[in-house]
Amino acid sequence: MKSMTYLSTRGKTPEMGFSEAVMTGLAPDGGLLVPSRLPDVRADLKAWASLSYPELAFEIFSRFTDLPADDLRRLIDRSYAAFDHPDVAPTIPVGPVQVLELFHGPTLAFKDIALQFLSNFFEYHLKKTGGRLNILGATSGDTGSAAIHGVAGRERIRIFIMHPKGRVSPLQEKQMTSVLDDNVFNIALEGTFDDGQRIMKTLFEDVKFKDKHALGAINSVNWARVLAQIVYYFYAGLGVMRRTGAARVRFAVPTGNFGDVLAGYYAARMGLPVGRLILATNENDILARFFATGEYRMGKVVPTISPSMDIQVASNFERYLYDRVDRNPATLRGLMKTFGETGALSIPVADGEPVDALFTAGIGGTAKTLSVIRRYQREHGYLLDPHTAVGVYVAEQHLAEDEPMICLATAHPAKFPQAISDAVGRDIARHPALEALKDAPTRCITLPNEIKAVRKYVAEHAG
Repeated sequence: MKSMTYLSTRGKTPEMGFSEAVMTGLAPDGGLLVPSRLPDVRADLKAWASLSYPELAFEIFSRFTDLPADDLRRLIDRSYAAFDHPDVAPTIPVGPVQVLELFHGPTLAFKDIALQFLSNFFEYHLKKTGGRLNILGATSGDTGSAAIHGVAGRERIRIFIMHPKGRVSPLQEKQMTSVLDDNVFNIALEGTFDDGQRIMKTLFEDVKFKDKHALGAINSVNWARVLAQIVYYFYAGLGVMRRTGAARVRFAVPTGNFGDVLAGYYAARMGLPVGRLILATNENDILARFFATGEYRMGKVVPTISPSMDIQVASNFERYLYDRVDRNPATLRGLMKTFGETGALSIPVADGEPVDALFTAGIGGTAKTLSVIRRYQREHGYLLDPHTAVGVYVAEQHLAEDEPMICLATAHPAKFPQAISDAVGRDIARHPALEALKDAPTRCITLPNEIKAVRKYVAEHAG
């Protein structure tokens, strides 16, 4: 079988292999790297249904990577040994839905599933090549802590993480800023997540600066992030179909940056029997509006109780849009240019037709989110974090008797104690790992919302 290659959505970067794509992060032409093709795995589904999570991860990763099989197995085993559940990502029946728990990693968020692998891969690759890496990332909450915990103390790597000052939960901030290793640099940016993402992309597009300081990406612009997330769609979907006898499943996905639901989209295109992807947003509803109208129009970021979804510009949307324009990079470049100039773009949709038959989108505002948390705790004895609750609220509007609904639980509720307390009237969201952080010392620098300020700080502290 021919090795997988990767190309840029904007068409001006030479094709490359997996290792180069992961180390590159954002393509030099400003596009996102995507696989040159998606494998059709329908013939493998029956055999895959009985595999453990690491075994299934190996089968899927091996179709996208250029790593020796034994090295890939070791990287996968090391990455998922850090999880506290034997299934890594178990699916739990709760009332009318199946909850896919993605929070059993070191930082209690779904980002661990990808970032534990990515950090281990970075270390593996740098040891082989003798290189160094300065990771630059922007986070709306969970990516930052998962990335920091993945690379803290590792040789040859330094990490710079920007979070929007005052716009992540106190525990999310503490998980990042209490890591005091010399190779960790936390930046509180006086702006929104979208501002941090814009600064990050701008610095990556400065090829001279990127090469000089060996910048690498851990945000979901990095293909390895999306690839790792594809695995749990297959693991949960095949497991639920095996247990229920269903021919297809649905997935409800709370999303802000489109990376998590994009993995589900790719899983469906590879052959997983997905009846519908239920895309759920909070009040920051740019993606819900797109799948209702075909117009992608930026609005003002609204702070909510589900802060990791407080995003207006979803960086991974470009990968989906690339497919929608038949992988035509010139058309894609034109759309992104229009969006950059006007804050909006649109695709043609035939009268009476859905924007995409695979997707159904909905909005779970703050009041609905709190109500769902309260109801599931009272009726099912199950505590949802506010992001997961957004997904469950929208999912309940699209249940189908013959297609079990799998709701992605993206974080442990203890990461958002104030929202849980507001919902149920009691302080019951606890986790020992988070309790230990309350009095931990922290280190963080505040920077203005300016590209030149971040550029200067990275240049002064890069290894």
